[in-house]
Amino acid sequence: MFKKQPIPKQSNTVSTAEVVGMAAESLWNHKLRTGLTMLGVIIGISSVISITSVGQGVQKSTEQQIQALGTNVMLVLAGASTTGGGINQGVGSASTLTWEDAKAVSQQAPAAIGVTAFLQRQFQVVYGGQNISTSVLGTDLYYSEVKNIRPQVGQFFTQADLDAAQPVVVLGSKVRDQLFGAEVNPVGADIRIQRQSYKVLGVMEPKGAVGGQDQDDRVYVPLTNMSARLVGNNALTGVSINGFWLAASNETQLDAAQFQVTNLLRLRHNIYPPQADDFRIINQVDIINTFSSVVGLFTVMVVAIAGISLVVGGIGIANIMLVSVVERTKEIGIRKAVGATNAAILIQFLAEAVVVSVVGGGMGIGLGVAIAATAANIFKFPLIVSLWSIASGFGLSFVVGLLAGVIPARNAAKLDPIAALRSE
Repeated sequence: MFKKQPIPKQSNTVSTAEVVGMAAESLWNHKLRTGLTMLGVIIGISSVISITSVGQGVQKSTEQQIQALGTNVMLVLAGASTTGGGINQGVGSASTLTWEDAKAVSQQAPAAIGVTAFLQRQFQVVYGGQNISTSVLGTDLYYSEVKNIRPQVGQFFTQADLDAAQPVVVLGSKVRDQLFGAEVNPVGADIRIQRQSYKVLGVMEPKGAVGGQDQDDRVYVPLTNMSARLVGNNALTGVSINGFWLAASNETQLDAAQFQVTNLLRLRHNIYPPQADDFRIINQVDIINTFSSVVGLFTVMVVAIAGISLVVGGIGIANIMLVSVVERTKEIGIRKAVGATNAAILIQFLAEAVVVSVVGGGMGIGLGVAIAATAANIFKFPLIVSLWSIASGFGLSFVVGLLAGVIPARNAAKLDPIAALRSE
């Protein structure tokens, strides 16, 4: 006697690979529609990646440039003068600081380990047939140490040059390139500033631009010569300067140095509350922190705008998926008639939405990295692509697809199979 064998039940479950494969096939059959749907996600994700990378790269580049000049230094500038029409000529234009002030700070401010004064003007510099406008900086012997910049070729001027106000000059690397050429050693040559002859002693190492000022597009002369022969003393007593740089032992001593300099200059200039100071102090660390804050806020703003683009992309996905449900009503009816469950239909349409957004997100990440790399190469700043921006971009694309596919997928799953089969 034969025993009746049970008939195995047909499983309605479909593997994840099969679901993704069917979703990909459906999307591939409508390439143009799928591509347009992905566009919003691609733009949003690439914006997040590229803007975040560019912001971090610019911030890092600026920090490196400032640190190359020293994070333990601060700048003290003379006050601003005004014209007869009341026009402010900017900080450092008034004759409120003298070389004697800088020397007093060097001797009496315990937190200062080095002080260097400067007097700066824009002049025409001539060599042979070359004539350029550049910044001429009159300074003292301590500039190289305080500003962490030294001659790459030749030497800086000496104490004897400073004492005798000798007509000697040290060129910035960009000025050397423009006047002589990058491969030429100009030491010993004579150039002309304000129709006066100056002998070239050396060329400073390249430092690049910081805060809009090109450190290489300038020439250095003894402060005594600058004051006497190029500008002329215009202070009531002593040698007038635009300001001075102060170096502390480390950046933690800058606050103490700022306090000491402020009090010392107020005493020397007879300034008492509520009188305003006739000088201004700029802290390098404050510059870095302020710049970092500005770049951070800018990055957040642009990322927020990119987020809006992602929302728009999500709406586009939802819109296209709703249209797809209407177009495929009969297909849904046939699948339900042969045993497909509501859950299977739901998963199918969710999978399509997620595939669109994830593939779009992947393409957006690639495009964003490419844009960031191109910008870094053109504008010469470090390429920084953080893992969190890639992870968040990919995660956002997945969530956008999931949320955008929920309503269309639910609509498809709730279709009545009889009504769906009758639809044209």
